[in-house]
Amino acid sequence: MASEITVDPGGPLRGELRVPGDKSISHRALICNALAEGEAQIRGLLDSADCRSTMACLRQWGVEFEEHGDTVIVRSPGQDGFRPAPGVLDCGNSGTSIRLLSGVAAGLPFRSHFDGDESLRQRPMRRVLDPLASMGAAVSDNETAPFWIDGSGAELNGFDAAIPMASAQVKSCIIFAALRAGQPSRIVEPGPSRDHTERMLASMGADIDIARGSIRLNPGAELQPQDVDVPGDISAAAFWMIAAAMIPGSRITLPNVGINPRRRVVVDILRSMGAMVDLRNLREMSGEPVADITVTGSFLHCTRIDGDLIVRALDELPTLAVAAAVAYGETEIHDAAELRVKESDRIATTTEMLRAMGVKVADWSDGMRIVGGQLHGATVDSHGDHRLAMAAAVAAMAAQPEFGPTTIRRASAVDISYPTFWRDLDRLRHVPV
Repeated sequence: MASEITVDPGGPLRGELRVPGDKSISHRALICNALAEGEAQIRGLLDSADCRSTMACLRQWGVEFEEHGDTVIVRSPGQDGFRPAPGVLDCGNSGTSIRLLSGVAAGLPFRSHFDGDESLRQRPMRRVLDPLASMGAAVSDNETAPFWIDGSGAELNGFDAAIPMASAQVKSCIIFAALRAGQPSRIVEPGPSRDHTERMLASMGADIDIARGSIRLNPGAELQPQDVDVPGDISAAAFWMIAAAMIPGSRITLPNVGINPRRRVVVDILRSMGAMVDLRNLREMSGEPVADITVTGSFLHCTRIDGDLIVRALDELPTLAVAAAVAYGETEIHDAAELRVKESDRIATTTEMLRAMGVKVADWSDGMRIVGGQLHGATVDSHGDHRLAMAAAVAAMAAQPEFGPTTIRRASAVDISYPTFWRDLDRLRHVPV
């Protein structure tokens, strides 16, 4: 990831843009359909390095994929027909791949070895390995990747406990293992996290029930393959929503974006900052609520982001911090310690980026205080973190023209989740007013 891209400041964003398919739903559409014997079509699948990591791992277990543009046909022997992988399951940079597939591996009658790139090897894995071990799976004692999981021993026990953090990845890992357990499971969440796994499995025939912060799952139901239309990714849309809100004269429309109640918090936070965000044409796609989102440039003011907002806005926080950098007043972010263990330490790297661009920032263990003002052009480093690279691009566009452009090092990190990001940026900046 040695590429550099320079982004000039100024100019409104105008036009309509279809953002790529939702990354979280794309991963789950691949995995859930791999668990069901038969064939399904996934339309609008995100073509990114992370999703290709999931596909590569599933291929090693015997699942076949046929690609036609952004439509992928999944042909699977079902989980009972999975075979031992001939090599290590390389999850690349994808925390979603390694954690969700760990739950699948716990229910397989053989040992699976997992690994990833240098960044993924730094991310904590006991949060999924310990629950799987409590269910009876054999797991290695590693704190991070590489590690192995072996489900060839006794039948898995059900899971009946609270998980230590509100995390869709941890929750989904346990759910996938619970599908193969010998007893029912009950998973208690300390707070709301994205629920795409539960929605999709329920629609495929799983005996799963969600009520008052707990998930109850009875194993044994036969999953049926299901075609999926993947909505636009609101985490990808957030970059353009935030940029348009910050830059005077902007007006953009993003059609067919997923607005799952546990994901749309970026809409609520932007509105709390005074942004003009309209949701129109509300409907459902494959069981997920979607809308066309229009954002108009406006004057932003400070806000406070903490508590349950954090879990639902974790991916968007670096870019929301950029919005705070031009908002009137001081914005505070609390309860976001999980940012420390993402693709980079996003509290440290976001703080570093904003300070380089002339912003006053105080950071602490679980958040930061950002004093609104002006952004200056600078040279910044993505640290190989895709979301930080895109947040830097948003900051560069909103910087004061007299302070020059911003150069972003390791800009190719965007390929992990949004390979067409730079092309889309150019398109929105060159639509005639």
